[in-house]
Amino acid sequence: MSVELPFAPVDTVIRRNAGGLRVSAGAAEELARRIQRRGAARAVEAAERAEADGRKTLMAEDFDAPVLDTERLELPVAPIDRIARLDIDDRFRVSMDARVALAGELEAYADRVAAAAAFLARHADRRTVKAEDVDAYYELEPYFE
Repeated sequence: MSVELPFAPVDTVIRRNAGGLRVSAGAAEELARRIQRRGAARAVEAAERAEADGRKTLMAEDFDAPVLDTERLELPVAPIDRIARLDIDDRFRVSMDARVALAGELEAYADRVAAAAAFLARHADRRTVKAEDVDAYYELEPYFE
């Protein structure tokens, strides 16, 4: 699976949650991969809602997420559109509001993961957030839900 999301904005999200820690390229790549998986899965859920309503266009309300001002988002909307289309049928369209809502939801999710990964890096007494910190978050996540 290729990663549609550019690593630079994901790196920025990690850095804003990492305080003074450095961020490895591997951490940004791993988080981008995880964000993409979550976004594709959320789009499948949204497509099921739209289909149940007899629509072929995914709307923001299908994601149960608010539509934010794109100026406030770090994650770019165009790759989010491609992510949303990864696992849904070609007969579905994705409205601009749905793209922005999904981008906002995925960015909030990335913030949570990045903050936890930074915590884990500090706990390991390291000055760099690494891919292993992102992976450790996902190993621990089921225990906190």
